[in-house]
Amino acid sequence: MHDRQAPTQTQMQLLAEEALAALPDAFREQLGDVVMRVEDFATPEQLASVGIADRWHLSGLYEGEPLPDRSIWESGRMPPRIWLFREPLIAEWRETGVRMDDLVRHVVVHEAGHHFGFSDEDMHGLEDESD
Repeated sequence: MHDRQAPTQTQMQLLAEEALAALPDAFREQLGDVVMRVEDFATPEQLASVGIADRWHLSGLYEGEPLPDRSIWESGRMPPRIWLFREPLIAEWRETGVRMDDLVRHVVVHEAGHHFGFSDEDMHGLEDESD
């Protein structure tokens, strides 16, 4: 399984953008200001923000103010960001055999859910209901 070519950051960025573009219009319109970024690993600060010590255990992260918590009176903030961490995603891809585009789509949808104010528990419940 290790003989498959792992995607570059640019290729993974394209997969993430395709996953975002495939979302229903109603969701995609509300994600208009979200910036999608791919890096090899999360920074120590990003890991600490979610209580994870091992950089191999974080494949995606939403940073920003969820829509339900925003105020029209706030301005000057950085746009919300969805981060995908390439090396942990590649490790999961090699370990599980799940197609990379499916894996990236799962992480993008999960992190986009945080933009809409869903907790991890909410999203796991929705995933369980759809299975």
